[in-house]
Amino acid sequence: LQVLLSAGTDTSALTTEWALALLLRNPTALSKTRAELDCHIGTRRLITETDLPNLPYLRSVIKEALRLHPVAALIPAHESNEDCTIEGFHVPKGVMLLVNLWAINRDPSLWDEAEEFRPERWEGGEGMKGKQGKVFFFGMGRRGCPGEGLAMRVMGLALGALIQSFELDADGVGVEVDLAEGSGGLLMPMAKPLRMFCKKREVVDQLGLGM
Repeated sequence: LQVLLSAGTDTSALTTEWALALLLRNPTALSKTRAELDCHIGTRRLITETDLPNLPYLRSVIKEALRLHPVAALIPAHESNEDCTIEGFHVPKGVMLLVNLWAINRDPSLWDEAEEFRPERWEGGEGMKGKQGKVFFFGMGRRGCPGEGLAMRVMGLALGALIQSFELDADGVGVEVDLAEGSGGLLMPMAKPLRMFCKKREVVDQLGLGM
């Protein structure tokens, strides 16, 4: 449990930051996310875990952020346990394998408009040409990340609460949102940390949160 929480802290926080940055660069997607929250939850309470299954567009935003800017751009090393051939390439037994998740997620043969932030691609299982179950955000199979469920819930709650509680604007700080990727060792943060202007919404006053 300690490993799950410690390993998932930076990754979840960075993905939430990337998602906010992408939404600020795409006001239509931000408005659509807020409309979904207001429709299903209203302004008298904050988002809870039980709301997440009813917020498909919010989940799509997170998936699209994970696709475009995976904080773990290289899936941790695996070792092939037998000789095999993958897409015409011979992989000998015992070879250490590094999977370039960033390149897969932007492969134009797999994704329509691969470089564009388009959460709608996840609606109706469209992701990766309809093979939504084959995406590698958290690895796959027995070596997949055991914290996937926790991460999706944490990011959904954090991102949902921020959008529900505040009017978000990058223009208010006088700095354009820069989507350049930085270097953080095993993780891929934003080159310049996100700065944005937050104005509290009606839901904050109604709940007496004192922000």
